[in-house]
Amino acid sequence: MSTTPVLGAAVRHEWGLDWSYLTVNHGAYGAPPKAVIAAQNEWRRQLESQPGRFINDVLPGALRRVAARLGEFLGAEGEDIAFVENATTGCNAVLRSIRFRPGDEIVTLSHGYGAVRNTVRYVCERTGATMVDAVVPFPGPDAASLLANLLRALTPRTRLAVLDHITSSSAMLLPIKDMIDGCHAAGVSVLVDGAHAPAQISLDLRALDADWYVGNCHKWLMAPQGAAFLWARPDRQEDLHPVTISHGFRKGYLTEFDWTGTRDSSAFLAVETAIDFHHRLGGAKLRERNVALAAEGTDLLVRRLGTESGGSAAFFGSMGMIRLPIGGEHSPERAVVLRKLLRKLGTDAPIFAHESGLWLRISAQAYNELGDYEKLAGLMERAIQQPF
Repeated sequence: MSTTPVLGAAVRHEWGLDWSYLTVNHGAYGAPPKAVIAAQNEWRRQLESQPGRFINDVLPGALRRVAARLGEFLGAEGEDIAFVENATTGCNAVLRSIRFRPGDEIVTLSHGYGAVRNTVRYVCERTGATMVDAVVPFPGPDAASLLANLLRALTPRTRLAVLDHITSSSAMLLPIKDMIDGCHAAGVSVLVDGAHAPAQISLDLRALDADWYVGNCHKWLMAPQGAAFLWARPDRQEDLHPVTISHGFRKGYLTEFDWTGTRDSSAFLAVETAIDFHHRLGGAKLRERNVALAAEGTDLLVRRLGTESGGSAAFFGSMGMIRLPIGGEHSPERAVVLRKLLRKLGTDAPIFAHESGLWLRISAQAYNELGDYEKLAGLMERAIQQPF
């Protein structure tokens, strides 16, 4: 009979993290456990033992086997999944493959990830297309207003909507299926930036039915940094190209993406071990536990700091948002200074500037427990009492 493993401090030996430093920011860069790092190192050893043999005879089949396993985890077919270094790279591939023309519009979310919004700006500057924002209500979001704002932003000129599944700057889990369906009903294609979604929540990419979906494996799935994927619906794979054009040009979706030149693919190949590790720590039960812990941690910080959260628990997964009780300007520059101060005090947690103030984002992963957020509250109380 299987049992749910004891988590929190009891499993910290599985990671090589410096536990004298308070780790409450898994959502930013992830943290691969020792088992995953060992698997990556073994793949790297095989590569370096005879590069020509490995790259030509081992790597092609190994990539496709891992893609098939990842597809099972994501509710997708392996042949629709290409590996990329990060979600931003996947978004770049899609945005730079579509042939936009002057007058076309690309709809993005006001809380969209900064790097992807920059990519949209770049594409618009090069093609004459226009970037249009759909406003995400925050704090206190509601699904009806969010969907209405998105649909209002769509026009007959909209070629593409770039939608975040879980926002980075506000940690919100958006009603992505309704958003995709609304765009499709208006005749608009959809690229979903799901950077934070894999292993934070359950995914069924077939059911979501976006045109393209990108996600990171290095965050909540705990694969090595540099492991991400691009899923393309079969009818959206033609004329889709990687950011780096190489020998596979015009030879098919996977031929182009699987080989873009000499690189270390060990992070991709270690994804299978990351999936195994995720299941060993509970799989769906782990995800549920992390969501509950993030909610508890958010409530604790709200009480300690005498402030408010970003919204109801229904809009949040394994991350939470807490408004900081400080006056003065709410500028991104001030948020950066405060985050640097936190690092000097012994922790790292993102601070985001919104119109309503400066907001703290927390994460909850298997190695966290409620006491971590008690410590964070104390450090934050010290930080906001200092001039910055």
